[in-house]
Amino acid sequence: MHGDMSTHVTILGAGVVGLCSALECARRGMSVTVVDSGSRQRDGCSFGNAGMIVPSHFIPLAAPGMVTLGLKWMWNPESPFYIRPRLDAGLLSWGLKFWKAASQKRVNAASPVLRDLGLLSRECFDTLGLSFGLMKRGLLMLCRERKTLDEEGRGAARAHELGIPARVLDARDTAALDPGVTMDVCGSVYYPLDCHLSPARFIAVLEAELERLGVRFLWQTEATGFEAEGAVLKAVRTSQGPVPAQEVVLCGGVWSARLAKPLGLQIPMQAGKGYSLTLENPRQIPELCSICTEARLAVTPMGDTLRVGGTMELAGIDGSINPRRVRGITRAFPQYFPAFEEHDFAAVKPWCGLRPVSPDGLPYIGRTRRWKNLTVAAGHAMMGLSLAPATGRIVAALIAEEIPPVTSDLLSPDRFG
Repeated sequence: MHGDMSTHVTILGAGVVGLCSALECARRGMSVTVVDSGSRQRDGCSFGNAGMIVPSHFIPLAAPGMVTLGLKWMWNPESPFYIRPRLDAGLLSWGLKFWKAASQKRVNAASPVLRDLGLLSRECFDTLGLSFGLMKRGLLMLCRERKTLDEEGRGAARAHELGIPARVLDARDTAALDPGVTMDVCGSVYYPLDCHLSPARFIAVLEAELERLGVRFLWQTEATGFEAEGAVLKAVRTSQGPVPAQEVVLCGGVWSARLAKPLGLQIPMQAGKGYSLTLENPRQIPELCSICTEARLAVTPMGDTLRVGGTMELAGIDGSINPRRVRGITRAFPQYFPAFEEHDFAAVKPWCGLRPVSPDGLPYIGRTRRWKNLTVAAGHAMMGLSLAPATGRIVAALIAEEIPPVTSDLLSPDRFG
């Protein structure tokens, strides 16, 4: 029988998906080891993100309009979506798969799956029984242009069909929802179920709870490969020697594809670099988190600070800061929030993180055909924080040989071969 004390689970990756998987396994009485190449003071994608929990995001990244927009934007380094021009077979094959996935039929099939994951996750955040300052105030999709508001209105109608509440607001009703901040918009869509939090605080609380539950952390330990017998993984090879494993969970973010390769698995992934800037003493602090729709910016109040993040840059696994990408953010933000000036960001040190982006905009969550004791949980793109608790719950259920709360072939790690 799986899922009791005798089951030992080795989790590769201490990002938010790895930590939530560890939590769900440990709470079921499994013994858990988390392996991460960073130090405990690491600064990966799970830290500097916008901290949003967004059931409203049920349209996958690979949607019909994105290909056209992507082609229009990809030549402009200050645009929300930028592909650094380079000859790279992996990027080309990923791009082709993205183009194939971006059909209306595919989006219609994917939306209920993303909705189920999003609503499950929101419920999990509520019932984790930990205190990490979850703000349940909803989210505003801010629109400066009438045509964007009409488009977002169609999204709101689709949300209703899927059972996600949404309200289309004019400029006055938008201002009334968040009176402490000046906004220059023609209207918005309000998603009352969305929430926000401070990711660094959430992760600190998770780590403390995991240590209390006896989870073992191997920091600064690079996973380099696997030892296998037949279709069973026996151990993870690491820079600190082999770590035996009865069950292995692969959730290494953008590095997951590299680890999956020697296992004969095809989980195509590109690193989508995102940037954020956190204002320490902002001129105004909104009550709600928001997305500046045309500029694709995420704006989140975190305590006394305000975080502005955005952009998707496909530039390979590269952690350098591209100042033109940052300028795209600092220029666009004051257009929506006119109390601010571009100069407010002058002294702010930009942060960037690499998001693991699958070609069809859906994460890889599940068992593989090839290995009996491997579960993949990776490729959440911009939804890692938002979907982590649901993912952890699915991972623990699979290891305990129960029917997971959300199942779909569209999430299968084997779907690309």
